Amino acid sequence: MSEGPKKSKYSATRRLQLKSKLLKKAASMLVVEGEQKKQEKERVVKESFPPLQLSGLSVQELQDLCKQLHSKVDVVDEARYDLEVKVVKNETEIESLRQKVISLKGAKRPSLKRVKKTTEDVLGAFSDSSKLMKADFKANLKTVKKDEEKREEVTDWRKNVEAMSGMEGRKKLFNAGQ
Repeated sequence: MSEGPKKSKYSATRRLQLKSKLLKKAASMLVVEGEQKKQEKERVVKESFPPLQLSGLSVQELQDLCKQLHSKVDVVDEARYDLEVKVVKNETEIESLRQKVISLKGAKRPSLKRVKKTTEDVLGAFSDSSKLMKADFKANLKTVKKDEEKREEVTDWRKNVEAMSGMEGRKKLFNAGQ
């Protein structure tokens, strides 16, 4: 039923030849893709920023043009800064999530250790003597007596208020605190 390792349909030389052809084709496609990206970038830059016509402009017109370009540079610089802040924030979030994943993977349950029991313990668990052992265990426990708390008698609260009112009551409280 099991015939061992399967034989491939192609020989080793044929597989090597196909692999080299695939790598050459992928490299040529990568070069073409890079050229297309470069051309696209140039096209977008030309559309966004047409070439400047500086010839024949007066000094005042050149100054106005510089001010306009400076304002455009400020807008682009603000956008770049915002994007950098977002990238840094995302990178820190990615790193924190990566640390959480590592900590979750690293937290393995410890392997359980074998507890050795004697044959008497195992046999005792199945016999009636286990009830006697439980009773004996309870007999060996120490008994703890709880001290009863001293409770003050509850008296009429109005008498207590009258006794503590005024300077005499404050003096009593002060003496009681010492």
